[in-house]
Amino acid sequence: MSRNFFVNVTANVLLAAVVVTVFAVGLGGASRDAFLEDKLQPVYRGNPDRKYVSLMFNVYWGTEYLPEILEILEKYEISTTFFVGGYWVAQNTDLLKEIADRGHEIGNHGFYHKDQGKLSYEKNVSEIVNSHKLIEQTTGVSPVLFAPPSGDFSSNTLQAAYDNGYTTVMWSRDTVDWRDKDADLVFRRATENTSNGELILMHPTAHTLKALERIIQYYKTGGFEIVTVSRNIA
Repeated sequence: MSRNFFVNVTANVLLAAVVVTVFAVGLGGASRDAFLEDKLQPVYRGNPDRKYVSLMFNVYWGTEYLPEILEILEKYEISTTFFVGGYWVAQNTDLLKEIADRGHEIGNHGFYHKDQGKLSYEKNVSEIVNSHKLIEQTTGVSPVLFAPPSGDFSSNTLQAAYDNGYTTVMWSRDTVDWRDKDADLVFRRATENTSNGELILMHPTAHTLKALERIIQYYKTGGFEIVTVSRNIA
């Protein structure tokens, strides 16, 4: 065989190696981008393989119903997640301390309950970070879960939350208890056709308080464990 043959073979092997290397680097970059994109996405439910559900209370009003809600949760030895707004925290520090002291998870619900999907990245950061600081100062807890007010978010919101150490949490079912003042309807929306990993959105309202024990009993009877959001989505 001629010397030119070996030169051509060697050159082709080197070229193939370069192509493979570039392809691998490209795939690695794509994987990293996909990983980051996945981390930015909001969570809508927990692990479908575990018989967990979570009752999520978004708190910006309804303060008068919280003591009774806490008593019911304690009666059934349940720890759940309260997403609290910073402005509410500023006016209810003792109650927030009580919620944390009773073993409930504290999440961030922004500061002024704005539609954060309409805000710039910087204003999203301000809403999240200012609420975070106040929660931390009040309870010593450093929250890691963020529930955008009204479920309103944009890429700016998701990026701002991620950049500040947060996972954005939505819900798999909504009781719409802020609008429909009917305990039976709240119960049905919280329990009908449910499955593993449900994240059930609630607020401290009179009719939610009225339905709460029935909801808890329904899940316990069905063999579900009611857990914090962090435990559900882990």
